[in-house]
Amino acid sequence: MGPTISIVKPPETIRVPEVEKGVGCDFDSYLLMPDTSLNERNARAKAALGNRVVILGHHYQRDEVIRFADFCGDSLKLSQQAGQSRAEFIVFCGVHFMAESADILRQPHQKVILPDLNAGCSMADMADIDQVETCWEQLQEVGELKVVPVTYMNSTAAIKAFTGRQGGAVCTSSNAAAVMRWAFERGEKVLFLPDEHLGRNTAYRMGIPLEEMVVWDPHKDLGGLPEEALRRARVLLWKGYCSVHQRFLPEHVERVRREHPGIHVIAHPECRWDVCELADEIGSTEGILKAIAASPSGSKWAVATEIHLVNRLAHQHPDKLVVSLDPNVCVCTTMFRISPQHLCWVLENLVAGRMVNQITVDTETRRWARQALERMLNLS
Repeated sequence: MGPTISIVKPPETIRVPEVEKGVGCDFDSYLLMPDTSLNERNARAKAALGNRVVILGHHYQRDEVIRFADFCGDSLKLSQQAGQSRAEFIVFCGVHFMAESADILRQPHQKVILPDLNAGCSMADMADIDQVETCWEQLQEVGELKVVPVTYMNSTAAIKAFTGRQGGAVCTSSNAAAVMRWAFERGEKVLFLPDEHLGRNTAYRMGIPLEEMVVWDPHKDLGGLPEEALRRARVLLWKGYCSVHQRFLPEHVERVRREHPGIHVIAHPECRWDVCELADEIGSTEGILKAIAASPSGSKWAVATEIHLVNRLAHQHPDKLVVSLDPNVCVCTTMFRISPQHLCWVLENLVAGRMVNQITVDTETRRWARQALERMLNLS
């Protein structure tokens, strides 16, 4: 989807010299500028826009971008905070599905901007709408399976809309169990999209044995499964994963415990099942933040999640040892695409009266996706 351009009147009270010189329209002019040189320009452009803009920064963003965020958090929380603001422009420093979610939950007068349209999500991309619709058709052909779809927040607007149309709901890593219980009240089986690890870890801790879960491979007919396996299973896990959390392995847990006796291992539920089984605790991003904040001084933590969040936690809690579970850096490369240069480009264009990289979800998709989100929110 290409950017939608509209003309807005720039504020007249604060002057931004770079914009007056004609900078801002062409992103290429920003490419060679060092990150640190843009701090002052980003600050000036943000001040010029005032309360007309709200900047959202996902936890996995680099610090050079987070410093300008009005809100920092996970994708749902950020979308809700932006929708509750009076800002005209929502600049989402995250990835594509997050900007789509913000557009689904925004107010009528608001417009959503993604600083880099190439900032995607490998997990969300693993559930293509055509593949999911084919899966659904094949499940119906098996007959009388009574399946309810549940999709993780980390999915495209099209998948959220599909879920809404088929009577399902969205979930987050924090409330996946509550949403799955809701789904089981409405059907015998759950089709969990698009992260098999979150689905497996959640269902297992709800008391569903691994033998009652199967993985649907979208590249194979009937998911690569015999009909009898589909009939026996209670949870159908879509074959998808987070490229960051997939990297953590059981040997990383064993290594960190050898190197730091007494360390507490906390894993995000997007990690593999065997890693979560070895961890002392499993926590969503918010759960990880709260657990480390509440721990006593001198605590030692090995965290299985994205490195920017781990480093930020280490900086915020200097009285505690906070390290990544993986000795090699686990960067979310698509999140990393949002740079100070991209942020400066979109802000200075707004000051100049130009909007670039607007994310829009069509009316029908937005309606059904919002319904799936509201089913989840009504459980809270």
